[in-house]
Amino acid sequence: MALQLNKDTVYRAAKARDKEYFINDGGGLYLVVGKNGTKIWKFIFSFEGKRKKLSFGVYPDTTLENARRKADEARNSLANGIDPSEIRKQARAEITQAVENQNRVNAGLPIVNSFEDIARQWMDSTSHTVRDVTNQKKVRRFELYVFPEIGQKPIGEVKSPDIFAVVRPLIIKKQLETAHRVRADISAAFAYAIAHGYTDYDPAQAVGAQIPAQKVKHNAAVTEPKQVGQLLRDISNYQGTFVVQCALRLSPYLFQRPGEIRQMEWKDIDFSAKEWRYFVTKTETQHIVPLSRQAIEVLEAIKPLTGIGQYVFPSSRGDGRSMSDGTIRTALKTLGYQREEMSAHGFRTTASTLLNEQGWSPDAIERQLCHMPKDQVRAAYTRINELRL
Repeated sequence: MALQLNKDTVYRAAKARDKEYFINDGGGLYLVVGKNGTKIWKFIFSFEGKRKKLSFGVYPDTTLENARRKADEARNSLANGIDPSEIRKQARAEITQAVENQNRVNAGLPIVNSFEDIARQWMDSTSHTVRDVTNQKKVRRFELYVFPEIGQKPIGEVKSPDIFAVVRPLIIKKQLETAHRVRADISAAFAYAIAHGYTDYDPAQAVGAQIPAQKVKHNAAVTEPKQVGQLLRDISNYQGTFVVQCALRLSPYLFQRPGEIRQMEWKDIDFSAKEWRYFVTKTETQHIVPLSRQAIEVLEAIKPLTGIGQYVFPSSRGDGRSMSDGTIRTALKTLGYQREEMSAHGFRTTASTLLNEQGWSPDAIERQLCHMPKDQVRAAYTRINELRL
């Protein structure tokens, strides 16, 4: 193949004609002279049976030497079975992407197709399927533990060791539950990425087995009948503030979640029906708690004190909020019950244990604890029966 057929003087001296014409420099390189006198370097080639052209720039801004160098690179690509025009497109796309990514970084946004970009797409796509608080916790976990480590990596370049590096500090700190949640969230983001064609595999899968199993810690609770009797006597003799006395006395009567009891609102209490009806955010369920004679007596006793406010058990600070989270735990400690012996949540365990031992319907017990059936058909049937009552 003849190359470098002309000297630079030939191209410099070329003049416009009535129509466009080509000056061959050899090996597919031409200088195209337009009718208006413009001179453009063109590389003409065939790839997979198709005739194609590449522009190498305007002469003399692009010199003969540079045009020949570009032509050599194109011929090398062809020799390796690569279309030089595709290389050109890819290079331009990378430049465009780099500019866009810089603009996104300047605007505080993740770069395109980075792990953070795809993970946020996934979280946005599923946000309507979970409660706002659940979605916020998930986003917060990514922002705290994941994005600082692998957020800016192209999602296709994230490997299993990168993900293990994310969860390893949590493992060292014995935050095993968080480590498992973070890995599961990352895996779910990769499932989204695979489905949408951003990557081909989930590198988080291999990391799961490297996180030690979380040992389940049950809430401390008194379950032996004689000890339960003593606990109830101790509660009746509690000498704390009247509001805390009432909250503590009501806890074993209702055995609902401590947060739900301390945030009980007067508007949800129906004295005539002897019911407490409220929405359980944890299970997204409208819950009904029958009120025993003893529970009614406690509520009637405290109503003159707190009945004009929102909460049955308001904060002692008078700031419009409910009783603080650790109040019942502190009261139990004052009565001599240590954390590993009895907890505020333990009243639920106490009730469940004793009621099951006495032969009450397990379904009724679970329903009163507001443990919703996991089986969707059964859950629907349960709801139908509730509506019939």
